[in-house]
Amino acid sequence: MKFTKSKIRMMSHLGSCGAYGYAMTMLPEADARVVACTADLCFYSGLERFQRLYPESLYNVGIAEQNLVGIAAGLAHEGYRPYASTYASFACTRALDQVKVNLAYMQLPVRLIGLSAGLAAGILGPTHICIEDLAILRSLPNLVIVAPADGMEIVKALEASLQLEVPFYLRLTGGMELPPVYQEEYDFVIGKAIELRSGEDIAVISQGSMVSAALKMAEQLERVHGIRCKVLNMHTLKPLDEEALEALRGYSLVVTIEEHSVYGGLGSAVSEFFTCRPHAPRVLRLGVRDFYPHAARYETLLEECGLTPEQLVTRVLQSWQEAR
Repeated sequence: MKFTKSKIRMMSHLGSCGAYGYAMTMLPEADARVVACTADLCFYSGLERFQRLYPESLYNVGIAEQNLVGIAAGLAHEGYRPYASTYASFACTRALDQVKVNLAYMQLPVRLIGLSAGLAAGILGPTHICIEDLAILRSLPNLVIVAPADGMEIVKALEASLQLEVPFYLRLTGGMELPPVYQEEYDFVIGKAIELRSGEDIAVISQGSMVSAALKMAEQLERVHGIRCKVLNMHTLKPLDEEALEALRGYSLVVTIEEHSVYGGLGSAVSEFFTCRPHAPRVLRLGVRDFYPHAARYETLLEECGLTPEQLVTRVLQSWQEAR
């Protein structure tokens, strides 16, 4: 897909689910083996236009997430390239046995799409809030995990997934009016982090919806406090870009920011990398603390979890002062 400024604005307006549905209409043109599967979320997945264009290539299995993964695995085994979408909370828990056995163990190239990961479905309560999917899924062998930062990166991640011959999990965070991180074309490579801002004081690593918040935080830290932050978009959690992390050994403080539990996600992966390495930086993990957020609007939950740019500034500034 070729991106223009108007298309970037449109992707932002559509939000993560809408951007996914829009991109899906393009994929069969690149690979005729592409099919879409959904667990009664055709409208929510943005797949209505795909259904009109390719009615014989869409499989709605109903509210049956375990069947969704099993059917997608069967299609992959027969040579198709299935994209199976459901709420992230159901993809990683209700269908975990099927993801483990039919996808990871059998290494079938299913693209599992986790809709409304993090706090985006917060109005529906703890059953739909998904702050544990990365902790669960990154422990499975053979599974590639990507968390795009904005609409353009969602499209690029989907396009890149066409070349994979292994299972793939796409974590979609954020709601409507998803802030655009990229304003022009760029190269996207699975497993390669992207430096969005240079700085010599603090290294900030983020992914998904929190990349935009990390950039706003870094801008405020420099403007108000004179602290310059390098900001990395670690869009791929697995395989992790260890070369990019190795380059951060000279920093005294590395901050990870994610719309996920502080246990088991991006912060844990970065901390594990630096464990037992000499002269490793201090790692501050910012995410959702160890509790179940209640049902509320997305913006309310972000504030309750301390993930607004202003709250991030306060927490990073305090850790920076302690590190010095």
